[in-house]
Amino acid sequence: MPDSTVAAIDCGTNTVKLLIGALPDVDVREMRMVRLGQGVDATGRLADEALERTFAALDEYAALIAAHDVERLRFCATSATRDAANADVFAAGVRARLGVDPEVVSGDEEAALAFDGAVRNLRSAPAEPVLVVDIGGGSTELVLGTPSDGPGSAVSLDIGSVRLHERHLHTDPPTAAEVAACVADIDAHLDRSPVPLADAATVVGVAGTVTTVGAGVLDLAAYDRALVDQAELAVDDVHGLAGRLLALPHAERLELPWLHPGRADVIGAGVLILDRVLRRTGVRTLVVSEADILDGIAWSLV
Repeated sequence: MPDSTVAAIDCGTNTVKLLIGALPDVDVREMRMVRLGQGVDATGRLADEALERTFAALDEYAALIAAHDVERLRFCATSATRDAANADVFAAGVRARLGVDPEVVSGDEEAALAFDGAVRNLRSAPAEPVLVVDIGGGSTELVLGTPSDGPGSAVSLDIGSVRLHERHLHTDPPTAAEVAACVADIDAHLDRSPVPLADAATVVGVAGTVTTVGAGVLDLAAYDRALVDQAELAVDDVHGLAGRLLALPHAERLELPWLHPGRADVIGAGVLILDRVLRRTGVRTLVVSEADILDGIAWSLV
């Protein structure tokens, strides 16, 4: 029997996502590109226009939640609000619209939720240990563990697609020097990571950068969640797509049928993070999962 209906909201640096359902059944799955973390890396504050975009999305989500018999709601906020000096404004806006306080989850909890969401979704038993890679707009979570025992080691790194795009990739398309600086930044963070990436027997990638890469490697005529979920990509194809995306100007990225326009500017930085992580593993394929931290948040309510 399904459990009671729950609602989960994951508010990250680039997107805010909603899941409603009596798990394992899902009735609603929505995403809005709000870029809440716009400029946070440079200013330390959430921009007024970013808050407006996010609150508009939450107004829509409040209506959807009210239309379902939701018994429990959990709202988790990640990197953008961990870094912001005016996080109290954000919290007050969430409380006014949804009647709950946002939980600014720690990096460790964010990693554990992402791992749980991803491994529950696997269709077959993976080779162990499993590395879950969750590339967000402001941070990247790396979690190594097993489905039975959960995370064994995890880290949240302050590298994400929005953060690194704003920090390094200023030219359209980025210059070789800008790409090199971005790679050096990523590698410096990975050098300090306590997670032994080379130990991974299976790598599962979650969240928008990875699912977009999946659609790109598959060369879909339009983004298709069903085709992307559980796709196994050759790592060499991921490396190849990274090079092609970085060479494309923004206008040509917008013409790619599988790429959400809200990701067109930051996908280069995101795919560079994925590229550098994969180069430190010995795997030859990457499993793409549409289930991620949002699903982990929802399951935590059951």
